[in-house]
Amino acid sequence: MRTPLSTLTPADRAQLKQRMRKPVLTFLALLALLAVNVTLGATLPFAHVWAIELGVVALMAATILLVSMEVIEEPPLIRLFSGLGFFWVCIMVGMTLTDYLGR
Repeated sequence: MRTPLSTLTPADRAQLKQRMRKPVLTFLALLALLAVNVTLGATLPFAHVWAIELGVVALMAATILLVSMEVIEEPPLIRLFSGLGFFWVCIMVGMTLTDYLGR
Protein backbone atom coordinates (compact mmCIF):
# COMPACT_ATOMS: atom_id res chain seq x y z
CA MET A 1 0.00 0.00 0.00
CA ARG A 2 1.40 3.38 -0.98
CA THR A 3 1.39 6.20 1.52
CA PRO A 4 0.32 9.72 0.68
CA LEU A 5 2.95 12.40 0.39
CA SER A 6 1.81 14.02 3.64
CA THR A 7 2.75 10.97 5.71
CA LEU A 8 6.38 10.88 4.56
CA THR A 9 9.07 11.42 7.14
CA PRO A 10 11.50 14.30 6.65
CA ALA A 11 14.20 11.81 5.65
CA ASP A 12 11.90 10.32 3.01
CA ARG A 13 11.06 13.79 1.72
CA ALA A 14 14.75 14.65 1.45
CA GLN A 15 15.45 11.43 -0.42
CA LEU A 16 12.51 12.05 -2.78
CA LYS A 17 13.69 15.60 -3.41
CA GLN A 18 17.22 14.37 -4.10
CA ARG A 19 16.03 11.67 -6.52
CA MET A 20 13.67 13.98 -8.41
CA ARG A 21 16.23 16.77 -8.89
CA LYS A 22 17.86 15.36 -12.04
CA PRO A 23 14.63 14.51 -13.94
CA VAL A 24 13.05 17.86 -13.10
CA LEU A 25 16.14 19.82 -14.16
CA THR A 26 16.32 17.80 -17.38
CA PHE A 27 12.66 18.50 -18.09
CA LEU A 28 13.13 22.22 -17.46
CA ALA A 29 16.21 22.30 -19.72
CA LEU A 30 14.28 20.59 -22.50
CA LEU A 31 11.40 23.05 -22.08
CA ALA A 32 13.81 25.98 -22.25
CA LEU A 33 15.43 24.60 -25.42
CA LEU A 34 11.97 24.07 -26.92
CA ALA A 35 11.09 27.68 -26.10
CA VAL A 36 14.28 28.86 -27.81
CA ASN A 37 13.49 26.78 -30.88
CA VAL A 38 9.88 27.97 -31.10
CA THR A 39 10.92 31.60 -30.61
CA LEU A 40 13.55 31.35 -33.34
CA GLY A 41 11.06 29.68 -35.67
CA ALA A 42 8.34 32.26 -35.01
CA THR A 43 10.48 35.37 -35.29
CA LEU A 44 13.01 34.31 -37.97
CA PRO A 45 15.61 36.91 -36.91
CA PHE A 46 17.89 36.17 -39.90
CA ALA A 47 17.91 34.14 -43.11
CA HIS A 48 19.79 31.05 -41.97
CA VAL A 49 18.13 30.60 -38.57
CA TRP A 50 17.57 26.92 -39.44
CA ALA A 51 21.22 26.21 -38.62
CA ILE A 52 20.76 27.46 -35.05
CA GLU A 53 17.49 25.54 -34.75
CA LEU A 54 19.23 22.37 -35.91
CA GLY A 55 21.88 22.89 -33.23
CA VAL A 56 19.20 23.34 -30.58
CA VAL A 57 17.49 20.13 -31.70
CA ALA A 58 20.83 18.29 -31.58
CA LEU A 59 21.38 19.59 -28.06
CA MET A 60 17.90 18.40 -27.04
CA ALA A 61 18.57 14.96 -28.50
CA ALA A 62 21.93 14.76 -26.73
CA THR A 63 20.27 15.75 -23.46
CA ILE A 64 17.70 13.00 -23.83
CA LEU A 65 20.31 10.44 -24.84
CA LEU A 66 22.83 11.24 -22.12
CA VAL A 67 20.64 12.22 -19.17
CA SER A 68 17.22 10.64 -19.58
CA MET A 69 18.50 7.36 -20.99
CA GLU A 70 21.42 7.45 -18.51
CA VAL A 71 23.92 6.50 -21.21
CA ILE A 72 26.59 8.64 -19.57
CA GLU A 73 26.77 6.19 -16.65
CA GLU A 74 27.18 3.09 -18.83
CA PRO A 75 30.40 1.33 -19.91
CA PRO A 76 32.12 2.64 -23.06
CA LEU A 77 30.90 -0.19 -25.31
CA ILE A 78 27.26 0.50 -24.46
CA ARG A 79 27.83 4.23 -25.02
CA LEU A 80 29.34 3.46 -28.43
CA PHE A 81 26.44 1.30 -29.54
CA SER A 82 23.80 3.70 -28.21
CA GLY A 83 25.48 6.52 -30.12
CA LEU A 84 25.67 4.41 -33.27
CA GLY A 85 22.02 3.41 -32.90
CA PHE A 86 20.99 7.01 -32.46
CA PHE A 87 23.05 8.00 -35.50
CA TRP A 88 21.36 5.22 -37.50
CA VAL A 89 17.92 6.50 -36.49
CA CYS A 90 18.97 9.98 -37.66
CA ILE A 91 20.00 8.54 -41.02
CA MET A 92 16.68 6.73 -41.39
CA VAL A 93 14.68 9.86 -40.49
CA GLY A 94 16.78 11.86 -42.96
CA MET A 95 16.13 9.34 -45.71
CA THR A 96 12.41 9.39 -44.98
CA LEU A 97 12.33 13.20 -45.07
CA THR A 98 14.29 13.19 -48.33
CA ASP A 99 11.76 10.80 -49.82
CA TYR A 100 8.75 12.85 -48.72
CA LEU A 101 10.25 16.21 -49.65
CA GLY A 102 11.51 14.96 -53.01
CA ARG A 103 8.09 13.94 -54.28
